[in-house]
Amino acid sequence: MIKLKSILSLSLVSAALLAASCGKTVPAEQSIDIVPLPASVTTSDGAFMLKASTPVVQTFGDESMAYAINFWNGVTGEIFGREAETIQAEAPLKRAINIICDESLGDEQYRLKVDASGIEIAAKQANGVFYAFQTLRQMLPVAAFEADAARVAIPACEINDKPYFAYRGFMFDMGRHIFSVDEVKDMIDILAMHKVNRLHWHLTEDQGWRIEIKKYPRLTEVGSIRKSSPIGRNEGQDGKPYGGFFTQDQVRDVVQYAAERFITVIPEIEIPGHSVAALAAYPDLGCTGEQYEVATRWGVDDRVICPGKELAFTFWEDVLTEVMELFPSEYIHIGGDECPKTMWKKCPACQKRIRQEGLKNEAELQAYVTKRVEKFLNDHGRKIIGWDEILEGGVTQSATVMAWRGPGYGIQAAKLGNHVIMSPNSNCYLDYYQTRDVENEPLAIGGYLPLETSYAFDPYKQLNEEERKFILGVQGNLWTEYIDNYEYAQYMTLPRMSAIAEVGWSYDRKDYDSFLKRMGHLTQLFDHYGYTYCKHGFNTEEAAAASDKK
Repeated sequence: MIKLKSILSLSLVSAALLAASCGKTVPAEQSIDIVPLPASVTTSDGAFMLKASTPVVQTFGDESMAYAINFWNGVTGEIFGREAETIQAEAPLKRAINIICDESLGDEQYRLKVDASGIEIAAKQANGVFYAFQTLRQMLPVAAFEADAARVAIPACEINDKPYFAYRGFMFDMGRHIFSVDEVKDMIDILAMHKVNRLHWHLTEDQGWRIEIKKYPRLTEVGSIRKSSPIGRNEGQDGKPYGGFFTQDQVRDVVQYAAERFITVIPEIEIPGHSVAALAAYPDLGCTGEQYEVATRWGVDDRVICPGKELAFTFWEDVLTEVMELFPSEYIHIGGDECPKTMWKKCPACQKRIRQEGLKNEAELQAYVTKRVEKFLNDHGRKIIGWDEILEGGVTQSATVMAWRGPGYGIQAAKLGNHVIMSPNSNCYLDYYQTRDVENEPLAIGGYLPLETSYAFDPYKQLNEEERKFILGVQGNLWTEYIDNYEYAQYMTLPRMSAIAEVGWSYDRKDYDSFLKRMGHLTQLFDHYGYTYCKHGFNTEEAAAASDKK
């Protein structure tokens, strides 16, 4: 005899199945528009019907494969209200998303096949699977995220894809204005959408020290807070204390969150300039030992750490030791930019160091600092990145140069045989104005960098085939002197970071007209996720006379 409770349960299950079977089918997009542009896309007739019941079949992979699958579960959760079932199997199954191993594929490379019987993702590593899922999300009609769908059609195709450059980065400045852990994570999600694989996290500045260092508590007790911030372009002071920092637990949280999206976080600790906040906390690190205050103006400050004192090297090594414990990245960025030598020229300790080490001048003194810090990091299994000023006074061939003052510095470094990350302000500085209509744009540091110019960037320009091998990749930089909230940060980042990401991933096949067309679909995803972006940046009448004039 069937009890009433069982009858009711069966009725509820039947009703749910009936509702699912009668639910809405979201048709496939008419074209496959992916940013960054895949290496090849071949379309065919038909479609696969994605359902809540479509499982993910994992036939290989280590623990990191769960990160890729978790991302896809987030997508299916948005659409169907539940995660896809994950099945461990030795062979693919029908009506499933099958993840298979193909050892012939390179790092980050993937192959995505869709037909009526299922979806196949082939890769050698989990990061390739993750990028395939990013592509698959962009193939979904945006209506699928906004409708009560039972089935979503995905067009039949084969996509073969791989990145051109190994390093595809984004720099997020926390020194001038700090953003919350959740906001940094949200930016990481935006980067993952674009297959960007490095977050350069700028954590120390004249205007604020943003990372907890347990051996030096005053760095955050004192150095993280400035008593006031500039109004406009140093046109006055607002008189409001401003501060904040990331605890070491918060740093670990961000690093892990990024790792689960196959993004490596590279910390930047400024050495030896841009250090007024550190000097405010520990005045003895300076040439004069005066009582400094955290800087309240934007710009370059003459007050830098004194390399004539052995205390300075002890400080840097102690700080970097804690930083290395928090960040497993191969690289540590040590800054090196905009370091005036004014104080060093007058400092007896600095002049003594120059004489003792047989240095010619203060430029070589900075090179001495860079080489000594690099040796310390090398001894601990790490490598350095420095802004292109580290070329001045001489640089080791093992240092990686981040060219920001123009492509010429990257060209110079490559000709010397140094690895280079191209990030010139002419194409990659996202704090510049996006249009010439500055009266109707939020305040920017200056300059004019429209979408076209970011996309036109050629990191190989003026380099021969032998020199090109030293270019690791490209990076967009978001400095935050005038960017005091996250919505503003998104607006300045998008869509120009989309263009830089395509330069990094699709350099050998990029096409601006195609990019604009494909961005039409990606911006629908921006809208769905509530991202703020420069919509009118796509239609700038005054197209940049491209980077030839820069």
